[in-house]
Amino acid sequence: MPSATPSPADGRRPSPKTSASLTGTGPEAAALLGWLTDPDAPRLCLVTGAPGSGKSALLGRLAVHGTRARRGRARAERVLVPLAGQSALGVAWTLADRLGVVARTPADLVHALATSEARRTGRTVLLLTDLHAAAEPDALAELLGGLAEVGRIRLVVEARTGTRVPRAARTTVVDLDGDTDPGPPPAPAPFPELPDLSDPVAVCAADPLLVTTGYATASPDDHGGLRDAWLRAGQALCAADGPAGRALVLLTALGDGADPRLRPALAEQAAPSPWRLRWARHRGDVSPPWPGPVAVLGATAGGPSAELLLVGDHTGTVRLLREADASGAGRLAHRVQGRITALAPTADGTVLLLDERGRLHTVRGTAPRPPYLERLTEAVSTTLSRHPGTALAAIAGSVVVGDRLGSVHAFGVNGLHQAASHSGRVTAVTAVESATPFVCSGGADGTVRLWTPGRAPVPEPLAEHRSPVVALHAAPAPGGPLVAAAWADGRVELIAPEGGRRRAFRPGPAVRAVAVTATGALVVGTEESLVCLEPQEG
Repeated sequence: MPSATPSPADGRRPSPKTSASLTGTGPEAAALLGWLTDPDAPRLCLVTGAPGSGKSALLGRLAVHGTRARRGRARAERVLVPLAGQSALGVAWTLADRLGVVARTPADLVHALATSEARRTGRTVLLLTDLHAAAEPDALAELLGGLAEVGRIRLVVEARTGTRVPRAARTTVVDLDGDTDPGPPPAPAPFPELPDLSDPVAVCAADPLLVTTGYATASPDDHGGLRDAWLRAGQALCAADGPAGRALVLLTALGDGADPRLRPALAEQAAPSPWRLRWARHRGDVSPPWPGPVAVLGATAGGPSAELLLVGDHTGTVRLLREADASGAGRLAHRVQGRITALAPTADGTVLLLDERGRLHTVRGTAPRPPYLERLTEAVSTTLSRHPGTALAAIAGSVVVGDRLGSVHAFGVNGLHQAASHSGRVTAVTAVESATPFVCSGGADGTVRLWTPGRAPVPEPLAEHRSPVVALHAAPAPGGPLVAAAWADGRVELIAPEGGRRRAFRPGPAVRAVAVTATGALVVGTEESLVCLEPQEG
């Protein structure tokens, strides 16, 4: 008879209580449903058995079976992920994408899930089939064991008897091995043929998870730079829409040492995408050089810093780069100690900085400032010394600050205006001069909202996503103002608030900052890359 037993570390049987039954599956289904509906059950459930015992079918039915959530508890989301033929890296990217985080490696995934602010109302149940048929079953078992220790994750892992399985402090085991002979094991499925991993067209046209397995397990060769680019941007490549989308992401991820024939081939394949690459700089690039990791970005359209990007890193250094080609133009002279979390250039060349303690600093430009602006920034600085800010922006005559309680404050020469815009911390603000100047704010609640100080906030969000907003920037552009928004799951959008096409992009690594240039281009900064894209018409 099939059995359901706790591991010795658990010491108790899973609850047999269910809110419904899976037709025809017997006591093993009751055991699984009991585990699923018991909030105190172990986070890891192993479904084991001989070939042909019905393990995969049981998980497939569980994925679509509806159970009622307990009163006051959200229904757990269920995510079915086949493991057959997959590398640990490919599975990590798949799970990261489904769970709303960014992960470069399997270890990154565990850390990101343990520390993220992703908007989830309940636990997520991962249903993982065919561990025994994975390309890297041992590495996957280690990854899944780590995930089982993350509080917001529960796992059901299916594997044949005798396979190395994940280890966790507490585990429930559902064993489908019965007294009857299940018959000879089925023949293993043939491993799909890998594409030519040195051919950019073949790579972009193939199944991205198959390509990931090839680069991760079968081919340590560099393939002219394709492998390094794929591993740099792999999560975005696996989630990209079609060959053109993958070609664009792969093109943006190529290092300066890549085979020169790759760029034109990828650019031709990426032509139907909504973007054209202007330039990209990556960690390790020498010609042109990589400007360093990005923590904050700013772009200017006037004053002595016209057409420059301000790029701040985690040490507090702010570099000046030319928008046209990311070539260096010096550094900002300031004495802020520690990390800068936001910067706000002003039209007169002054740059306002927000440090990691939420305090304001002023770096004056070469042009004299009007006395009323001096008094304004001094008043804001005094306020933030008592009530730290979490986000910062500036437009003529106003300094805009977000706080940890979800409110946005516009300090202006005509007084203070405030709006309670978000549920939870304000993570980013930006402001833009237009026919009607507006403030745009983003929060840990995943929303991007518009507000004109002195008026009520726009009730509907400009944009909303499942992850916290991590960066915003808005600027006037030739066709009207544009807003760039980035979320913690790696998604970036370029939005025209006055109406028009929205364009999305994911670079692969976690996005730290975004900027809109005076020409309407999008700049995306990560800890290992800086990319500039121009929107394509059509």
